[in-house]
Amino acid sequence: MSLVQRTAAKWVSMCLVMVLFLTVWGGANRASAFTTANADTAMTSFVTTFYDASAKYFYTNSDHQIQAAHAYGPNGGLYTDFWWEAQLWETVMDAYQRTGISTYRTMIDDIYTGFNAKYTNMVANQFNDDLGWWALACLRAYEITGTQEYLNRGSFLFDHVYASWDTSYYGGGIWWRSDAQNPATSTNAQKNMATNAPMVMTAIKLKNAYNNASYLTKAQQIYSWIQTKLVNGSKVNDHMEGTGAGIVKDWDFTYNYGTYLGAATALYMATGTASYLTDANNAANYVINKMTSATTLLYEGENDAPGFKMVFARNLNQLRVQASQSQYLNFLQQNATQAWNHRRTSDGIIGSDWTAPTGSSYVQSLAAAAGASILQLAPADNYTGNIAGNGVYEAENARRTLVSGSGMINESTQTGFNGRGYVAGWNTNGTTIDFYVNQNTAGTKTITFRYAAAAGNASRYVNVNGVDVAANLTFNGTSNWSTWNTVSLTVSLAAGSNTIRLGFASSKGNTNYLNIDQLSGL
Repeated sequence: MSLVQRTAAKWVSMCLVMVLFLTVWGGANRASAFTTANADTAMTSFVTTFYDASAKYFYTNSDHQIQAAHAYGPNGGLYTDFWWEAQLWETVMDAYQRTGISTYRTMIDDIYTGFNAKYTNMVANQFNDDLGWWALACLRAYEITGTQEYLNRGSFLFDHVYASWDTSYYGGGIWWRSDAQNPATSTNAQKNMATNAPMVMTAIKLKNAYNNASYLTKAQQIYSWIQTKLVNGSKVNDHMEGTGAGIVKDWDFTYNYGTYLGAATALYMATGTASYLTDANNAANYVINKMTSATTLLYEGENDAPGFKMVFARNLNQLRVQASQSQYLNFLQQNATQAWNHRRTSDGIIGSDWTAPTGSSYVQSLAAAAGASILQLAPADNYTGNIAGNGVYEAENARRTLVSGSGMINESTQTGFNGRGYVAGWNTNGTTIDFYVNQNTAGTKTITFRYAAAAGNASRYVNVNGVDVAANLTFNGTSNWSTWNTVSLTVSLAAGSNTIRLGFASSKGNTNYLNIDQLSGL
């Protein structure tokens, strides 16, 4: 994955075995049960829409057109790029391990063949994280199929990536790129979680395949570096960069927590050392408690970002199954139900935000794969209904509409906030915070915004499902930015999906700076 992609992120054919349609009530989707048949349909819809059986490869977009937003793969971006195809390959493995259907078993081999036809020399790719994802996926394919070629390729790729282990900067770690290993001369020189943590999982798979303890030694070596340099308590950071001792970039991605807890789980299973299990649970709980909207994994953006929660969910499920951590079952099932409930009924595709209905525009294959995978991973619970969650929506995890120079950022410098932080510096016309709220039944609710307004009284409009319910809601001033207050109002909500928008519009008399911590009462 390129630096451009990582920055932007911060911001076949098969018969349908079943088609289910969502009904509409009060302008909102009424939910269906998450059943085994739903999981079948979700996967069938994904394959039907994205898989080119003749090329043995997945299209990047649901419309089979090249889109400038992500045009990095073969044929000018018509097909998915390196790390996307690895994740989609694993989605097929998710489906095969759940169903045992021979079509998916055939696809495992076919996708590998199709990828090698497009990338005849994999190690020409300088991004070690890309190669690492293929090493890990190859070894998973070996475990499933017993095909020696997958073991050979996984072993080869691991050795190639591990050759970028280096102690001259930051006391160890594998460089992100094989061609950028000197921060004094390259802005691309960094050592990140995305490269190092998957290599821990890969090393354990190689240790098991070859019964060779040297791979365990390497896994522990890499993990020790991660633990020392990129982990601070339950906080899992993104990467190190810069000269000298380097600096840590603390970007929060579910991707990083997912790879880290996957590495910890693998080492726990290999050694039985309890501290690894503690590490895995700490990372899992950080995301569940702080990187969700009412218990649903947050929207992190488009392009690479929708795949982040797939990586997290896949490894969380491994923690649940392999380490007998059953406390995560309900979380996974609720997220699967959310994904299913918000699919697009025209083609059954699930979009990048599991809390809101999938729109009519093209959907990227990585986003759709994340939705399909969560239904393969979580055992069906046959629950019929919506997922209202815990009724708390952190502002820093909500969707925002920004304008140039708005200063509407996630911040955590003031004290007393909930979650990971709050939305700060908000004082620009045309900017909004959207909370996607799901309800089991229609009715009225008293909603509460928690805020700080040290610049004096502020005001905003509140819009529910496209209708203004308060044109100029007053947020009384607070004594400082670490003093939090609340303001409440009663709104009518539909069963299913609702959008509560808090917005700034000078035409409605909205004024002054405002920091928003959370929306609650739902």
